[in-house]
Amino acid sequence: MAGVASRREADRLIEQGRVKVNGQVVTQLGVKVDENKDRVEVDDRPVRLSQEKVYLILNKPEGYRVAQKSAGKYRSVFELLPRLPVRIYPVGHMDSETEGLLLFTNDGELTHRLTHPRYEVKKVYEIRVKGYLEDEELQKLEKGAFVDGRRIVPEEVRLVYRNRERSLFTLKLHEWRKYDVRRMMLSLGLKVKKVRRVCYAGLTVKGLRRGFWRYLTLEEIENLRECTGLLK
Repeated sequence: MAGVASRREADRLIEQGRVKVNGQVVTQLGVKVDENKDRVEVDDRPVRLSQEKVYLILNKPEGYRVAQKSAGKYRSVFELLPRLPVRIYPVGHMDSETEGLLLFTNDGELTHRLTHPRYEVKKVYEIRVKGYLEDEELQKLEKGAFVDGRRIVPEEVRLVYRNRERSLFTLKLHEWRKYDVRRMMLSLGLKVKKVRRVCYAGLTVKGLRRGFWRYLTLEEIENLRECTGLLK
């Protein structure tokens, strides 16, 4: 929540002995602190919670990596975002070739809930594949596919159009990891031309040009908090 690291990275920092609480090195995970009383340091630098919460979405273009720095032929998505007085982080992952809606915030609790399988946050992808998508292939899509030893079953598959050259359909999922969509298509023998996330937790990129960003409205923020149980 202070913008230092993700939860997993924070665990590594603790295990490496780089975290102090009230001047004492802590290497055990799960130690509780009171942010109003205890002094927490990482690499001897104090950790302070940011009071200002920022929420924005980016219509990510193809060829941008979801990382702080550019690498090789891939540029960083942060090059497309404004300079802010606080650090923000992407919610979840998106591979470099995938386009579409990417949410950023420094709200750690909301990020955790949006990415936790327990809350079954809905994501909708628009997928274009090579060639004519047969009815039999659509039925296989609806039944799901195995990715990394686990079966992923979409909540909904909707055909948009199909012809001899290409087919377009949407896929609604509530379970998702970095490369699941492309791996699903590969396991079913489909040749992916383009993957685009068009909806995430009720948010859309409608009216937002590719490569551009915008802040969320108060209503959108409240909807996110409501769907993850933070607003009751």
